Amino acid sequence: MERVRVSAVDNLKVILVAWVIGGHALLGYAAIGGWPYDEVNEVTFRPGVETVLAALIGPSGLFFMGTFYFMAGIFTPGSIERKGAGRFITERLIRLGTPWIVSAVVVWPTFVWIAYNGAGRSVSWWHAFTHRDPFLDSGSLWFVGVLLIFSIAIALGPPIKERAITPKTVVGMTMMVAGTTFLTRLVFPARSGQVGDLHLWWWPQCLGMLLLGAIGGHKLAERVPDEIYRMTRNVVIATIAVLPIAAALLGVLDLARNADPFLGGFTWQALALALIEGILVVAGSLWLIGLAQRRLTRQGPFAEGLARSAYVAFVVQGPVLLSLATAMRPLELPAEAKAPLVGAGAIALSFGIGWYVTSRRGASARSS
Repeated sequence: MERVRVSAVDNLKVILVAWVIGGHALLGYAAIGGWPYDEVNEVTFRPGVETVLAALIGPSGLFFMGTFYFMAGIFTPGSIERKGAGRFITERLIRLGTPWIVSAVVVWPTFVWIAYNGAGRSVSWWHAFTHRDPFLDSGSLWFVGVLLIFSIAIALGPPIKERAITPKTVVGMTMMVAGTTFLTRLVFPARSGQVGDLHLWWWPQCLGMLLLGAIGGHKLAERVPDEIYRMTRNVVIATIAVLPIAAALLGVLDLARNADPFLGGFTWQALALALIEGILVVAGSLWLIGLAQRRLTRQGPFAEGLARSAYVAFVVQGPVLLSLATAMRPLELPAEAKAPLVGAGAIALSFGIGWYVTSRRGASARSS
């Protein structure tokens, strides 16, 4: 396993985690919502500003989480082979299961309770825990809970045979993800809640990308083929360029009012969104990995520290974001100012906590 490849993936992981944290900060002040602070926010973006942000940043929200699963899939078969299914599952239960349980049962309801009371809604902690929709909401850690389920299933299933990813593979997986996403959302619309905060409406994308990564395996980890890289780059750029034009032509200018038909059901809007997601998540994930392998290969001590901190930063982002947003409530600032401040502060603080935790862990390991 080449160090260049590891550095590329590590650097991409840092960028994606920071992007997710910043995106959640923006969603907390968006009328369309998508992050729990929108339930109590004191200000929201102006409709025109929100539309522009959605056009510039929104498409990434359709595939960035799938990219995380894609990266996990690349390394999953090798990890199972080295450790054996039993040890692999045990380690995943500790690394993924423990944070999910702690978040769902203790951390997330506590910080939601703090945010509610900071907004002047006098509710008890027990109410915040039992009346969340969905029950056992884990905040951003739904990601690790679902990854744990998929990882155990892969470990217990037949070995995945690695093979080269071809343009035909890319098109086939795109159609599979788009089709199963549309069918799934006939029952579980996008942004709907299920017990355990399972995000079932996103499972086709997440599972599809985990499997695509596992199929590509170490060959994708070493280098995305030039032909695939160029093809996926062009597809992503063209799709993102066309989206705002199509939205304007269709009159989708106020996302808070126009979003419902796209979220699920037997509508052409839901089918269109499923197709766009399929295109972006498959092409986008392959392109990002390929781009990192070609442009993000340098890694000094600071970048290595950020890479070690990324997982912890992802885990703690929810409490950090809610705490910063609650602390900034008294400031008479518009959402256009508050959201970037909360986002920048949360990125710095989350990675700072991650840096401290991993540094302490490393120091303990060296002294033992």
